[in-house]
Amino acid sequence: MTDYLESTGELTVLRPGWPAPSSVKAAVSTRIGGVSAPPYDSLNLGDHVGDDPRAVAENRRRLGRVLHLPGEPIWLRQVHGTRVVSAREGVDREADAIYADTAESVCAVLTADCLPVLFCDGAGTRIAAAHAGWRGLQAGILESTLDTFDTPFEEILVWLGPAIGPDAFEVGPEVREAFLVSDPGAGEAFRPSPSGRWWADLYGLARRRLRRAGVGGIYGGGYCTYTDTERFYSYRRDGVTGRMATLIWMEG
Repeated sequence: MTDYLESTGELTVLRPGWPAPSSVKAAVSTRIGGVSAPPYDSLNLGDHVGDDPRAVAENRRRLGRVLHLPGEPIWLRQVHGTRVVSAREGVDREADAIYADTAESVCAVLTADCLPVLFCDGAGTRIAAAHAGWRGLQAGILESTLDTFDTPFEEILVWLGPAIGPDAFEVGPEVREAFLVSDPGAGEAFRPSPSGRWWADLYGLARRRLRRAGVGGIYGGGYCTYTDTERFYSYRRDGVTGRMATLIWMEG
């Protein structure tokens, strides 16, 4: 199955190509179609990056209308950790993943190089979204998200959204060592860079951890937010920039 871009004439979103049940809907915003001025141009959805709050609110309103969302997305305060919260919980949403089992809940994560990851069970009764930078990935955010499901992990479907690619994500030796401590085989996701550091493959690292946990259905990947300047924000490329949203919800 292939991911595809969907343009409404107002916004352009990326739709996951994965065999999720028909009741499960998902999308990733691009930077195309909003009202934010440079350097946030134009569909910035992050309210913590210095953009005009009125522009962010309008961008979020447009996205909700175009996607026909059943409710306001639940925005997390992401901290590169491993905490997962339920959509039913109250206001304390400092976390890097969220899960839901009701149709009115829209789970969302914001990214601009980090890896957004979507989850659903085969019956379409539970969904989740996770934000996985290298720190959260190494610490176990994907495994923590999987633990919120009641079904066997081999029955869970996972989709990897747009992130910085393996030819653009240069890291120091301490990052590689952090992964090798718990999984010596993770070395296959790193290549030496000309500067004496390492190119890291976030997609490869995520797939490896998901497979080790028992997940069989892994889809998506293959993007690079750093090099695709037209469609995606990239913090590493631009520093001051906007954020894309990766969303998942269920229709009643």
